[in-house]
Amino acid sequence: MKSEVKTKDVAEKKPGRRKFLKTAGATAAGTAALSFPMISRAETITLKMQGSWAPADIWNSFAEDYIKRVQEMAGPSVKIDYLVSGAVVAYNRVQDAVHEGVLDAAHTVPVYWYGKNKAASLFGSGPINGCNAEQTLGWIYYGGGQELYNELIQDILGLDIVGFFAFPMPTQPLGWFNEEIKSMDQMKGLKYRTVGLAADLFQEMGVQVTQLGGAEIVPALERGVIDAFEFNNPSSDKSFGAHDVRKHYMLGSYHQAMEFFEIMFNKKKYDSLPAEVQAILKYAAEAASSNNYWRAMDAYSKDLEELQTKHGVTVYRTPDSVFDDQLAAWDKLSERLQGEDPFFKKVVDSQKAWAKRVVFYESLNSAPFIRGYEHIFGKLPGSA
Repeated sequence: MKSEVKTKDVAEKKPGRRKFLKTAGATAAGTAALSFPMISRAETITLKMQGSWAPADIWNSFAEDYIKRVQEMAGPSVKIDYLVSGAVVAYNRVQDAVHEGVLDAAHTVPVYWYGKNKAASLFGSGPINGCNAEQTLGWIYYGGGQELYNELIQDILGLDIVGFFAFPMPTQPLGWFNEEIKSMDQMKGLKYRTVGLAADLFQEMGVQVTQLGGAEIVPALERGVIDAFEFNNPSSDKSFGAHDVRKHYMLGSYHQAMEFFEIMFNKKKYDSLPAEVQAILKYAAEAASSNNYWRAMDAYSKDLEELQTKHGVTVYRTPDSVFDDQLAAWDKLSERLQGEDPFFKKVVDSQKAWAKRVVFYESLNSAPFIRGYEHIFGKLPGSA
């Protein structure tokens, strides 16, 4: 920590080295005491965090990736006690528990609390404007998204929470069905599981939506509560046995085309921590974000291959007509929600401004990687 030492006229005699070090040390110690009155650096800081994920879900490993980075950077000064979904509260109740101080922290996604304000889903997945997950995460960090999230959490909802975002998730599949989906006509009237603003989207398209946690999906299918479902990715889907109940897997969709983890802390607890610990908790999210994505590329591709070769799953690319119908439904839904909620409109406008220049640049500049892939390996299913 730097000390501010006032200098008089340069002609005056400089203080001796011993006196200078003594004064500087006293100043630094005094500053530290004023800045961090609640928690001493000498004691171990223990934080109780719960995830929204079942023990076998790969997302549990992603949460542990974050914790590993925090603890290795902080050393013995910080310990995170990580608990799986349901250990203290249900998967969709962690935000309340963090706000109330029952938990110090949580590893979750915003769509699990969008019932409090539908703009929450805009910090996970929302109306399609051309941005993929990596680009939308850039909006959070550099396009004003973090500030809008803080406004929603702290000012509009009045929650005692500070949160960070990590892991630009690959597009979520349309899901698991009894047959290949060739048009939206096959989904109209279907009893279908999804969550968040995607539920509103599919209802706009005539689908009967039920919102369920991942662990509830297979039992709901067996009871006939739902006919089809999506969860998130090949690894998570395989972990709860999606392939045991459905064999037709449609990849690609606009319903949740980009999403992120939300790593949240009780604000009073967070504000009481030393500045260097706050920085570690914040920037470990960025480090884990990269690692989560790389791990996902490895695991998701391997598990998709295993679903096909070992479990008899047939994989399809969602047809363009379904994407077109989803875009039309997003237009109607977004226009309605923007008219109902000025803050929802404020967030959408911010995302559009970011997308207009970022996607323009990247789309014109990016090499056609699919063409390179098909040059070596042959045509992908569903490609033109």
